[in-house]
Amino acid sequence: MPRRLHEVPRFEDRWSHLYLEHCKVDQDADGLCAHDKDGVTRIPVDQLALLMLGPGTVISHAAMRALADNSCLVAWVGEQGVRLYAHSTGATFSSRRIQIQARLATDELARLGVARRMYQKRFSNPLPPEITMEQLRGMEGIRVRQSYRRLAEEFHVPWQGRAYDQDAWDAGGPLNRALSTANACLYGVCHAAIVSVGLSPALGFVHRGRMLSFVYDVADLYKTEVALPIAFRFGAAPPEDLEIQVRRVCRDILREKQLIRRILPDIEEVFGVGDFLGESPDELEGRAVSMAARAESGSLRGQSDSPRSGGALGED
Repeated sequence: MPRRLHEVPRFEDRWSHLYLEHCKVDQDADGLCAHDKDGVTRIPVDQLALLMLGPGTVISHAAMRALADNSCLVAWVGEQGVRLYAHSTGATFSSRRIQIQARLATDELARLGVARRMYQKRFSNPLPPEITMEQLRGMEGIRVRQSYRRLAEEFHVPWQGRAYDQDAWDAGGPLNRALSTANACLYGVCHAAIVSVGLSPALGFVHRGRMLSFVYDVADLYKTEVALPIAFRFGAAPPEDLEIQVRRVCRDILREKQLIRRILPDIEEVFGVGDFLGESPDELEGRAVSMAARAESGSLRGQSDSPRSGGALGED
């Protein structure tokens, strides 16, 4: 009997992320595991929100099926977890939420309303009712630059501005490398939350024109709370394994701040729509299962008239 969506562990109950590189990920009789030169590491796939696969990683078909069955987002990333190459799909097959997102993102007044709520969730100062999107972006930029200056003074780190070249990673200096690594962790977890409920990472409100625009919008809600303090802390006294340590602390801080529990309710709040996260118990987990059910009921067009119609592909 197919599992229904409400039986799959909720996104808010999961750990944040796991980064792997130079290993083989496979499924055996005991579950998912990663094989590398140091041995075998078990992966709690049913409790993981995001698996980041770095360079030198090989993953089997069985492992991908297990990750999909447990609604864990898989992201193929560059070295140290930066630069996203590809990702898997989310857990839901309902289009209800993405239709709401598309309506809000394509109506200019509704889009501005979402952007205003995003700003006010981050900063306490009131906004004039007649503010434009460009003015809102300008005010946000001022507040973010103030956060950079404040953290630079707090951690006694010289701050000359953001410098990031994905083709020359080490040229950015410890602080910029720490910022990129912390941001990548935050983006990955936000991305996993977004696709877990069937939203589009591309349909942003403040950010536009990029395939991850909405990921950047959501991550900005937490960047000054999570990513920036971690990065400046390590920028002040960078360890030799800077990126590894930043990822570990990000994982701990994300758990401490209960970010996994906050992301989806925060999206619902800034969208300003009711009953956004409620999942219908009748929504099936997979499209293939839904098509099989339709075939059995005779409502799937193009099905065979033979007595065997509605059976699974390859079934004897």
